[in-house]
Amino acid sequence: MDPFFADLLAGSGFVIVLVLLAIVTLFMGVKPVPQGEEWTVERFGRYTHTLRPGLNLIWPYVDRIGDRLNMREQVLDVPSQEVITRDNAMVTVDGVVFFQILDAAKAAYEVTHLELAILNLTMTNVRTVMGSMDLDELLSRRDDINSKLMIVVDEATTPWGVKVTRIEIKDITPPADLVDSMARQMKAERLKRANILEAEGERQSAILTAEGQKQSAILTAEGEKQSVILAAEGEREAAFREAEARERLAEAEARAAAYVSKAISEGNVQSVNYFVAQKYVEALHAFATSPNQKTLILPMETTGVLGSIAGITEIAKEAFGRGDGSDAGASVPPTPDNGGSGATRPPMAPRPWGGNEP
Repeated sequence: MDPFFADLLAGSGFVIVLVLLAIVTLFMGVKPVPQGEEWTVERFGRYTHTLRPGLNLIWPYVDRIGDRLNMREQVLDVPSQEVITRDNAMVTVDGVVFFQILDAAKAAYEVTHLELAILNLTMTNVRTVMGSMDLDELLSRRDDINSKLMIVVDEATTPWGVKVTRIEIKDITPPADLVDSMARQMKAERLKRANILEAEGERQSAILTAEGQKQSAILTAEGEKQSVILAAEGEREAAFREAEARERLAEAEARAAAYVSKAISEGNVQSVNYFVAQKYVEALHAFATSPNQKTLILPMETTGVLGSIAGITEIAKEAFGRGDGSDAGASVPPTPDNGGSGATRPPMAPRPWGGNEP
């Protein structure tokens, strides 16, 4: 081969080697880190710093990438395990753990197999926390269990640069015979509650019924009281009216008696005949309207009745005569006596019964 071409090929190979070396050096010195991750850098096997998301430069051939860590929140599935409670009931429990790496250097160099360490730590604390509780508490206080587990596990993982954000118990499965026993207990409890509610309803119904009867009795008593008060008011008003009527009647009788006394003192006996006739007619009315009177026999003189009627007529004439301006002292025509003589006498007063004239 021509020495010139040999020198040219040797020089070209050297350039190619230099280009390749430059490319490899550039590739080893430029490190693009994706979002959500952080990479640790080691120099001769010793940790120096952490690369953040974006384009980063390191010393080629001297520095190298240690661990590539996911800084986003991650979830671990806690497998099922059997737990013995404080009252010796065996249950099967599983759950999930949510955690996030806060310090990449601690997560990379403080613990080996970070996820396995968190998983085993969680399972151990699940047995510890749930084993200190009774079965009833285990089934009814799941939120308290989650809070206790999160506090314990988070405190234990803090030196590893990890934050435990949440621990959830997914399922708690008691044995089949225990489930049957719990179902019977729940049924009995519900029957008890139903009986209590039914008794309470009957009690409330009885109370309301009694209250209704009480209110009804009170209203009835109030109505009777008002009725008695109104009746008493009515009786008082009637008695007052009756007394007033009697008072007026007494006043009228007193005025009539005064008028009769005045007429007698003046020599006018017609007024006396009028009052005697009035009493006579009232006595006849009382006899006729008596409830136990079936037959009324009144033997009396005709002249007595006629005399009474004549007295009433004389009073009427006298009253009308005064109104016309005639003589007020006109007398009644004489009535013949039983002997047929011509002498006159004043009319006889009526008798209640028809006895013989003396």
